[in-house]
Amino acid sequence: MAAKPAPHTTNDYAEGSIRVLKGLEPVKQRPGMYTRTDNPLHIIQEVLDNAADEALAGFGKKIRVTLHLDGSVSVEDDGRGIPFGLHPEEKAPVVELVFTRLHAGGKFDKGKGGAYSFSGGLHGVGVSVTNALSTRMEVTTHREGQAARLVFAGGDVTEPLAARPLVAGERKQGTTVRAWPDAKYFESSHLPMAELTHLLRSKAVLMPGVAVTLFNEKTRETQTWQYKGGLRDYLQQTLPVDPVIPLFEGAGFADAGSDSFAEGEGAAWAVAFTEEGAPVRESYVNLIPTSAGGTHDSGLRDGLFQAVKGFIELHGLLPKGVKLMPEDVFARASYVLSAKVLDPQFQGQIKERLNSRDAVRLVSSFVRPALELWLNQHVDYGKKLAELAIKAAQTRQKAGQKVEKRKGSGVAVLPGKLTDCESRDTAYNEVFLVEGDSAGGSAKMGRDKETQAILPLRGKVLNTWEVERDRLFANTEVHDIAVAIGVDPHGPNDEPDLSGLRYGKVCILSDADVDGSHIQVLLLTLFFRHFPRLIEAGHIYVARPPLYRVDIPARGKKPAAKLYALDEGELAAILDKAAKEGVARERCQISRFKGLGEMNAEQLWETTLNPDTRRLLPVQLGSAGYEATTSLMTRLMGKGEAGSRRELMELHGDTVDVDI
Repeated sequence: MAAKPAPHTTNDYAEGSIRVLKGLEPVKQRPGMYTRTDNPLHIIQEVLDNAADEALAGFGKKIRVTLHLDGSVSVEDDGRGIPFGLHPEEKAPVVELVFTRLHAGGKFDKGKGGAYSFSGGLHGVGVSVTNALSTRMEVTTHREGQAARLVFAGGDVTEPLAARPLVAGERKQGTTVRAWPDAKYFESSHLPMAELTHLLRSKAVLMPGVAVTLFNEKTRETQTWQYKGGLRDYLQQTLPVDPVIPLFEGAGFADAGSDSFAEGEGAAWAVAFTEEGAPVRESYVNLIPTSAGGTHDSGLRDGLFQAVKGFIELHGLLPKGVKLMPEDVFARASYVLSAKVLDPQFQGQIKERLNSRDAVRLVSSFVRPALELWLNQHVDYGKKLAELAIKAAQTRQKAGQKVEKRKGSGVAVLPGKLTDCESRDTAYNEVFLVEGDSAGGSAKMGRDKETQAILPLRGKVLNTWEVERDRLFANTEVHDIAVAIGVDPHGPNDEPDLSGLRYGKVCILSDADVDGSHIQVLLLTLFFRHFPRLIEAGHIYVARPPLYRVDIPARGKKPAAKLYALDEGELAAILDKAAKEGVARERCQISRFKGLGEMNAEQLWETTLNPDTRRLLPVQLGSAGYEATTSLMTRLMGKGEAGSRRELMELHGDTVDVDI
C-alpha cells in the first residue's frame, strides 16, 4: 500500500508561495500604502494636483471640478493636455502609461527644458492610483488640433485611445479626467465637502490669477475662487481673532546666481501673531498641502526665531534669567507658507510631510532677513512681539520649576562623563546615549547645548535580561544611565516615581552597522526589562544615523549636493534619481560611514541631532502585548535559550539583512 503524501500545512513555504504583483495590483492589494482610505478625496486630489501643476508651470488659468449626480467627479483644466502619441521606448500611448503604470510621469524630467521645473508630482504614482481605485475613469486630452479619449475600468483599458479632429468652438488644449471612485476601497464613499472646498480655495490662493470652480450637479450651485491678494488676504479672512501686530508677509526666491539653491526655489509666506484662539497653520510645497508640516515649516520657525531673538538682544529686552526658545516665538504664530522646492522629498505617498533637509535652510534664509528688516522698521511692533515671546518663555520656565521642587532634596551625583544641557525643561530636553567616546566628542560639539545632553558609553552594554534589579548598579554603564535619566529601575507592575525624569526624550544613538545594532538591542533590552514605564510613556527613542553619504556634482539648474542614505535601499534610490537627472553613477562619490566617530560635528548635527532633519523613531510596545514580547525577548536574550534561538533563526533567517 502506497504511503500517503504528507498533508500540506498552512506554513508551507515554497517557490509557488511567492506572488509577483503586476501593473496596478499592488495598489488594489494595499491601497493604504498609496492613498488615504477614509474617503476618496485624496485620489481626486491627485487629479487636481496635476491640473494645478500645469497652472504652476504657467500653462493654465482655469480649473473646474464637477460633482456629478452619479457620484463621479471630473476635473478639467486648460493646460497643455497630456500627450497621447506613442512613447518612444514603451510603444504605447503616453496618456495610457500615465494612468496605468506606477512610476510613470512627466515630473521626473527636472533638467533644463524639462516639462515641469517645479511640481508636487514626485513618484509618478498619483493618478494611476486614482485609476486603480475607480470602477470607471474617462480621460479626454486636447492638444495639437485633436481631442483624444480613452476609458478605464478598475485600472484596465476598456475603450482604447481614439483621437479625432477638434470641432469649431471646442477648446484647443487641456485635460478632463472623470473618475468613479470604487466604494469598496474606502470607509466612506462620500467626499467631505468642507475639506474639498478648503482644498480648492487654497489652490486659488496659492495661484493668484487662476480661477478655481466647483459645480455641484445635485444642488446646481457654483462656487468660484480667484484671488489677487494671495496669502495675506487668505490668512486675514481665516484668523479667528485679530492679530497683535500687522500681518508680516513676504517672499524670496533664488536667482540664477545663487550658490546654494536652484533658480526659482524659495517661499512666500504670511504670518500673524495672536494672544488667544487656536493658531491657523497651513503649509504647501509646490501647491501640495502638507498637513503634517515638515522641513519648510521648520525653516519658517527658525527664521522667525532668529530674527526675533536678534531684535530682543539688540534692544536689550530679555530679563535676567530668561532663556528664549524657538517655541516661545512660534507658539502664538498663525501662518500660511507656500514653498517652491525643485526636487521635494516627501514622507509617505500622500505627501503630508516634507522631508527635504535643504528646505530648512532655504526658507529660513529668506524669512530671517525679511523679518529683521521689518522689525527694525517697526520698532514698536517689534517690542510687542518680543513681549509676547518673553511672556511665553517665563510661563514655560515657571512650569519647569514647579516640577523641580517636587523632586526632593536627595540629589544623586550626575556621572562625570555626562555632558548635560542647560535647560531644565523636561518637555524639551533630550539625552543621547552615544556609542563610543569619539562619537561622543562629535555629538558634544554638534549638539544644541540648550536642550541636548550627551552620555557616551564605552563598549558593549551589559545584557541585563537575567540580571536581578538590585545587582544592576554593579555595572557602571547601567548605573550612569539610570542616574542621568533620573528614574530608578522598576518592573511592569510597579508605579515608579517619574517626577525625577530629567529628559523628555532618551535617544539611543549607535552606529548604523551590525555592532551598532547589537548595542541598540542591548539598550532596548535594558529599558524593556528594567524601565518599562519609560517605554509606555513614550520617552524612549532610537536615532537613525545614515550609513552612506553621496556627493552629487552640479547638474543643470541644480547645484552640487550632498545627500545621506540610511541603507542600501535609500542609496539605490538616490543613485537612480541622479541617473534620471543625467548624472552617471561613477560621477557620484559614495562614502560609507564605518561609525559615528567618522562624522564631524556638522554632519552629525545635520543628519542625526537636528530636530528638523533627523530621523528619530519612538519605541513602542507592539500589538502582541507585554507577555508575548517578554516571551520573544527571553528566546532572543536569555542565556539558556540557544536551542530556541537556533529554531528562530532557521524559521526567519532568510528575512535578516546581512551587513558585510
